[in-house]
Amino acid sequence: MAQTNVPELFASMVFNQKTMKERLPKETFKALKKTIDGGEPLNIDLANQVAHAMKEWAIEKGATHFTHWFQPLTGITAEKHDSFITPQDDGTVIMAFSGKELVKGEPDASSFPNGGSRDTYEARGYTVWDPTSYPFVKEHTLCIPTAFCSYTGEALDKKTPLLRSMEALNEQALRVLRLFGNKTASHVATTVGPEQEYFIVSEDLYKQRKDLRMTGRTLFGAKPSKGQEMDDQYFAALNPKIVKYMEDLNETLWKYGIYSKTEHNEVAPAQHEMAPIFTTTNLSTDQNQLTMEVMKKVARRHGLVCLLHEKPFAGLNGSGKHNNWSMSTDEGENLLEPGDTPEKNSQFLLFLTAVIKAVDENQDLLRISVASAGNDHRLGANEAPPAIISMYVGDELLDVLQSIKDGTPMQGRSKSKMTIGVDILPPIPKDSTDRNRTSPFAFTGNKFEFRSCGSSLSIAGPNTALDAIVASVLKGFADELEKASDFESALSALIKREITAHWRIIFNGNGYDASWLKEAEKRGLLNLRSTPDAMAHYLDKKNIELYTEMGVYTEQEMKDHYEIKLEKYCKVLNIEVETMLEMINKDILPAAYKYMDAVAKSALNVKAVVPGAKTVSQAALLEKLDCLTASLASKADELCKKHLAAKSASDAMEGARAYADSVLPAMAEARAVADEIEPLIGEDYKPFPCYEDLLFRL
Repeated sequence: MAQTNVPELFASMVFNQKTMKERLPKETFKALKKTIDGGEPLNIDLANQVAHAMKEWAIEKGATHFTHWFQPLTGITAEKHDSFITPQDDGTVIMAFSGKELVKGEPDASSFPNGGSRDTYEARGYTVWDPTSYPFVKEHTLCIPTAFCSYTGEALDKKTPLLRSMEALNEQALRVLRLFGNKTASHVATTVGPEQEYFIVSEDLYKQRKDLRMTGRTLFGAKPSKGQEMDDQYFAALNPKIVKYMEDLNETLWKYGIYSKTEHNEVAPAQHEMAPIFTTTNLSTDQNQLTMEVMKKVARRHGLVCLLHEKPFAGLNGSGKHNNWSMSTDEGENLLEPGDTPEKNSQFLLFLTAVIKAVDENQDLLRISVASAGNDHRLGANEAPPAIISMYVGDELLDVLQSIKDGTPMQGRSKSKMTIGVDILPPIPKDSTDRNRTSPFAFTGNKFEFRSCGSSLSIAGPNTALDAIVASVLKGFADELEKASDFESALSALIKREITAHWRIIFNGNGYDASWLKEAEKRGLLNLRSTPDAMAHYLDKKNIELYTEMGVYTEQEMKDHYEIKLEKYCKVLNIEVETMLEMINKDILPAAYKYMDAVAKSALNVKAVVPGAKTVSQAALLEKLDCLTASLASKADELCKKHLAAKSASDAMEGARAYADSVLPAMAEARAVADEIEPLIGEDYKPFPCYEDLLFRL
């Protein structure tokens, strides 16, 4: 196999700034850069020049079509393809692409989620090019990343609010930097590196599991004789088939300019991880959406299936998407880098304090941002963080913050009291403490790792929430400090006050320990265990005020998103219940009856051959299976009744509550009985591949 020339391969299918510079006239490129970097309007003449160069480049890459690639509120991407062909009078065609087509599109918006604010007949929607995210050629199509809005201007996508939140944080962070004397930075952007966990199973076995095909997770499955208890999968040598898959995946991602950096086996059997290098949040979000699509397509090329569900297998680790988040200036300064220069640590501590305050005051919004039917199964189970939001800062920073809060000497490195004065604040080393796998929101050296995100989730939502809540706090800090007559004393007082006020959110201990639940309740932290529990807070007055003041969502958009999220939760569980009932009635019970018939016939045959023979074991097995199948049939009937009651709920929240409180427990009861039946049935009679097959057979 020829060795891959990675630098030559990387971004070969992306119309990035390097390609723009090569393809565009010098003045056109300079004008486009102003649009990309400063948001200046793109006039039609400039747009036409860019479109022509982009089309010529795309055709060379094999493209015949273009599409406005956008992220509706379905959680996945959408695209409508149009060809470059333009008919001529002589019956021939030319390949053409205009600036108007580049900048704006008009896909039908009627069938995308909108929360009920638009009727079906209100079909018009617009897509608008986002020049901060690079176009790319995928298969035969030029994909142009775009925002998506309704005819009346409401955001119908995940990109638009994210861009708004990034701009809000940029504006407020710059105000704070100016107070510290930084007059040269012109932009602050959040950066993200989302670690992506996933499972790989055989495509042949996947096709035999109705639950995997319809829901993405196993609704049934007895515990296998071996799971993850031996810890022999984590970082182990890769299976040769997985090696080939990962090689293909990396090369495909690199072509799209995605910084795929790290790959390894995860803890659970058949579980793996890919981690990219940091980039700006908007670009990282687009790239992660593309990564999930590519993961699935590449797997099929190898006779495999990539599962991105948060909890595809009960009793094993679920899959998360650890959202490594930080803030950086256009001059390359990471604002969450503690550093070893004492004169800058007061600035670091102020930004750190802003994040602490933002997380504590907005636990609900962070929990809401990662809420889904799939992630509800994962949070709090098998190495996933609990649903309670808390922050881990490590022993070193805890020592610093404790000294500031209490006015006591630092325990670790100094006997002097800690103040904010730039003369005595010592260096704060990076990576001077362990990481905490149980923390939902952990400081890891120069960034925060938001570990609660689910593997199938678009990271746009969590990062929109993060950027917005931190921007809101920075605004309050800037308002206060800009009015101060003595900046140093005001800064010291502010940091001490806010660290003290929000001390409850800091927790460096074991988030899995049962005692933490009691401690968190004592501290007044929220424990929003399910999506309905979380969404009940979404439209609280303080949340509407925060998002609208920051210009991230309108109140109507929030009401729409409230309905959409609850409706999706109900629809996911509706599909799961109907799939479960179908598998019970069409697969599991018939298989059990068939095996019982075979056992009964076997007993009769034994007696015919050996008169007087005792068939106690067969009789005991038949009795046990008879009881279990009767119980399963009864559980299925009960589940069906509760499901119908949930479906008839008068509104989305009532339905979601019914599914969470009534239907999910009934599903668990039915599954428990079915999983008890599975090991009792002969191998040849089993209706679908078991966990052992799925996890250990490629």
